[in-house]
Amino acid sequence: MSRSKKTAEFSPNEYVVYPAHGVGQIVSIDEQEVAGLTLEMFVIQFEKDKMTLRVPTAKATAVGMRALSSTDIVERAIATLKGRARVKRAMWSRRAQEYEQKINSGDLISIAEVVRDLHRNDDQREQSYSERQLYEAALERLTREVAAVNGVEEVAAQEQVGSVLDGRVAA
Repeated sequence: MSRSKKTAEFSPNEYVVYPAHGVGQIVSIDEQEVAGLTLEMFVIQFEKDKMTLRVPTAKATAVGMRALSSTDIVERAIATLKGRARVKRAMWSRRAQEYEQKINSGDLISIAEVVRDLHRNDDQREQSYSERQLYEAALERLTREVAAVNGVEEVAAQEQVGSVLDGRVAA
């Protein structure tokens, strides 16, 4: 079987974003037999979660796997964080569902919107457990991608995002 054009989009050692898991690194492209068919698979390692994912190369774009965002999109995501929180007056369960969809969309701007909307300053009311879980998941996805795009350690990206969120108070 010849290399498909999908394989040309992604290559080993490249960082990619898988919507449900965030930033991972393609460690190899293997062939694996599944139900009698030989499939070409991207083997993606998520170091932080100690997880390996195999994605058929033909289905990679269909499941939403994408290359890292451009620096322009990262800048737009950071600018989104500077904006004012837009919290709808819907019931929490409905809002939580929307936030979950945005986080799992893999879209960096949508993830930044969740971080912006759920961020709490010291003088604001305490977050509920589920709110904090969603906030931390979105923040982690955002900082991992910012770190990967900017080629910095995750801690440096956390500090950058944190300073933007803290700077919002002074504004």
